[in-house]
Amino acid sequence: MTVPAFEEYVPAIDCICAGCAAQRRTAASALPVRYGGHPAAHGTRRALVLVTAAGVVLGSGAVETASATGDRAAEAAGAARADTDVDSPQGGPGPLRGGGASGPPSSTTTTPKLRKSSRADIINRAKKWVSAQVPYSMTKYWPDGYRQDCSGFVSMAWNLPGNEWTGSLAAFGTRIAREELQPGDILLFHNPADPSKGSHVTIFGGWTDYTHTHYTAYEQTKPHTRKKTTPMAYWTHSGNYVAYRYKGLSGGSAGSGSSVTRFPGAAKFGPGAGNAYVTQLGRMLVERGGKRFYKVGPGPGWGEADRRATQAFQKAQGWKGKEADGIPGPDTWRLLANGTGHDIPGTGNGSGNGSGTGAGHGDSNPDSKFPGRGYFRPGQSNSHVDRLGKQLVKKGFGKHYTSGPGPRWTEADRRNVEAFQRAQGWRGGAADGYPGPETWRRLFG
Repeated sequence: MTVPAFEEYVPAIDCICAGCAAQRRTAASALPVRYGGHPAAHGTRRALVLVTAAGVVLGSGAVETASATGDRAAEAAGAARADTDVDSPQGGPGPLRGGGASGPPSSTTTTPKLRKSSRADIINRAKKWVSAQVPYSMTKYWPDGYRQDCSGFVSMAWNLPGNEWTGSLAAFGTRIAREELQPGDILLFHNPADPSKGSHVTIFGGWTDYTHTHYTAYEQTKPHTRKKTTPMAYWTHSGNYVAYRYKGLSGGSAGSGSSVTRFPGAAKFGPGAGNAYVTQLGRMLVERGGKRFYKVGPGPGWGEADRRATQAFQKAQGWKGKEADGIPGPDTWRLLANGTGHDIPGTGNGSGNGSGTGAGHGDSNPDSKFPGRGYFRPGQSNSHVDRLGKQLVKKGFGKHYTSGPGPRWTEADRRNVEAFQRAQGWRGGAADGYPGPETWRRLFG
């Protein structure tokens, strides 16, 4: 009796027969159920083809034995791949869980009605998980209802109605060029051939240098949520990451590459004005150091607080006269919306980077007046950076300098500032390595 021979058959990529097409579909979708795959897609990636000489029919159990052995080997190999090759395994799409559950589950076939979110909203939600150091998990859900993996993190930050995965997030965004990235956009890599291998997504938090080779990434990864300076686009599979902008971004067309909103015109501001643009202006001013001007608000009705905060921001840019009259123009709006230019100088109040409250020491020391965040960014070179570095060394926080502080802002400056901020007990965004009014006050006050 002729002994049957077994050989592996790899379906040809250009063969149009039904058998090869079915094998290619099975191979492309063979993601385990626990990682979001479909139960019907399970099976081995290769087909064992029985070849017999002269069409001999076997009466023994040799075929069954050999086939079972091959199946067990394939299953073991698949398990080994799952253990060793999975970079960031993802759960499948599903509804919110626990206390955060609300409304119907999301769908990957039809995009549900999007909830409006501003860039500030997206980043602030991301920062909450960073501050809480949410542990990475494919199976657990944070109290807000979102799954604790990278796509659940983005679903949360984008305020999606359900938990998405790397294979469905693109439906909620508009593809943009990397050069157009702004805070709140995402960089997404979905590996369709094997989604459990390498697929990942990060939230873009802003460029860290003028060369645009590194950016601040907010991401959910092992062991917990983090905010980290990351090479563009990621540490691995960099060329495969695609940039997307949330379709529900408030105040602007997704994918346009424009700022948060186009300047609505000076007529929207000033005495008697009342509209959503006034509210947005106030919120942007608060983020740039203008919180102290608002006892209530910001709100849609134009008030003296809006004028004073706008004027303070304009003066921080070095503008005078009509350029600093407290009424926003195109240049004022562009700097606020893009997060560029100089922040409103502090007065010794605030905490961390100027977002809280605290006791000030006044300006008796000329060095104690914070010059503004704009001086402390990659590519900047000025006397303020030099003075900051020398004060850090004086306070015992200069260990990251290899050649001493100088006027050019470097990663060593940022790391030393971060060490000082952490020594104050600050965490998360309050210890990002960039000095704010309170950091400055505690160094020089």
